[in-house]
Amino acid sequence: MKNIPNILSATRLALVGVFVYYFVRHNYTSCIVTYAIAFLLDILDGFLARRYGWESDVGKILDPLADKLLLLTALVCFAKQGWLPWYIPIAMAAKELCMLIGGLFMLGKKNVVVSADRYGKFAAGFFNVSVLLMLLSYLPGFEGLSNFTIPLFLVAILCAFITLVHYARTQVFGAGIHAKQEHE
Repeated sequence: MKNIPNILSATRLALVGVFVYYFVRHNYTSCIVTYAIAFLLDILDGFLARRYGWESDVGKILDPLADKLLLLTALVCFAKQGWLPWYIPIAMAAKELCMLIGGLFMLGKKNVVVSADRYGKFAAGFFNVSVLLMLLSYLPGFEGLSNFTIPLFLVAILCAFITLVHYARTQVFGAGIHAKQEHE
C-alpha cells in the first residue's frame, strides 16, 4: 500500500506521452482531460503520502519529476504551436535546471532530499491553471480566455522564480547556515 503514491507518480509520468499524443492531433479536449487527471492524481498522491505516512525519498524525486515533465512538455507544445513565446518554456527549463542542481547538491553533500512546500505548490497551482486556460482558449466558445493566458503564465513564472530564491535561501544556503551555527 505504501507504494501507491509512487505508482500514481509513475502514472503521471506516463500521462506526459498521452498529453503529447493528443496535442499533436489537436485534440485539446483530451489534452485538458489528460492534464486534469494528472493534476488530480498529483493531489491524491500527496494526500495519501502525507495522510498515511507513505512518503519516501523516491516519491520526493518522482513526484516533482512528473510535475515538471508534464508542465515543461505542455509549455514546449504551446511554444511550438505558436501559442506562447519561447522565452516562457526556456525560463522554466532554466529555473528547473537550477532546482535540479540545488537538489543534487543537497542530496550529495548533505544527504537531504529537498521537498516542496507551500511556495512551490502555489507556483505549481498558477501553472496548472494557466495550462488549462490556455487549452480551453482554443476550444470553441472559450476564445476570450486567450486574453488572460500570457499574463497568467508571466505571474506563474514570477512565482516560480520567487520559489527558486526561497528554496535556495531556506534549503540550500539555509541548511549550511544552520549547520555552521550549530558548530559555533
